Parts: sequence; C-alpha cells; structure tokens
Amino acid sequence: MNATANNALAVALFSEILTADQLVRNRLSRVLPKGMEISHFSVLNHLAHAGAERSPAQLAKTFHVTRGAMTNTLRKLEWAGYVHIRPDWDDARRKMVAISPAGRQAREAALAAISPMITDLVHDLGGEKVRAVLPILRDLRAKLE
Repeated sequence: MNATANNALAVALFSEILTADQLVRNRLSRVLPKGMEISHFSVLNHLAHAGAERSPAQLAKTFHVTRGAMTNTLRKLEWAGYVHIRPDWDDARRKMVAISPAGRQAREAALAAISPMITDLVHDLGGEKVRAVLPILRDLRAKLE
C-alpha cells in the first residue's frame, strides 16, 4: 500500500474512532444518573474494580489526565460523598482515595442505567464482530499509550 493510501486509511480510522467516541459519550451522558459525569463514573468504576486506595497522581496517570483535572473530579466526588480522601500515613504530602459505600451505590445505579444501552449496541453489532474488534482496539490503545 502506498503512502497516500496509508494516509487516507489512517485518517478514515481516526475519523471513525473520534466520531464513535463522541456519539458514545453523548449517549452515556444522557443515561447516567442526574449529576453524574462520565469522568465520575470512570473513577468510581476503577476504584470499585481496584479494591484498594489510589493516590490522585495514580488516578491521573491511569486516566491520562492532568493532576489538576483529576483533583477537580475527585473534589466533586468527595462533595457528593462518593469517595473518601485521606492523608497518606507514610507521606502526609500525599493523599489516598477510596470509594465510599455511597460511591459503590452510585456506580451500581450508573451501571444499571448504561447497561441496556451497551447491551443493545453489542446485540445490534453482533457478538462475533465485537469479539473480533476488541483485540484491534486493545492494540491501538497500547500503541497510543
């Protein structure tokens, strides 16, 4: 394949990814519980799966955002009662973040709200297609990281 064709293929790929991302974000925003943003759900979901506390810096790195952006998200989550933020006992300059029981409930409510939409999308696309594209998307993410 020549350079022009490769360039056109790359532009088409990223155009589709960016458009799909925007459409998914719009749909998710509409079905998430009132007041919950995608970033809030993402952090709560991560903390629920991690099963352990994380520092704001670790969370920022995980989500590929600035520390300031993560601090803003964590402040909103703490205000809502969804996370507990405490000083790190080993280094008082650092903080540690854990999901609260209310955060677990909010995550479960968000999952219940988004699950039908996600399930419908997978059903409409077909499980075979989704299984086929997942390794490609994982490879793409790994290359971008």
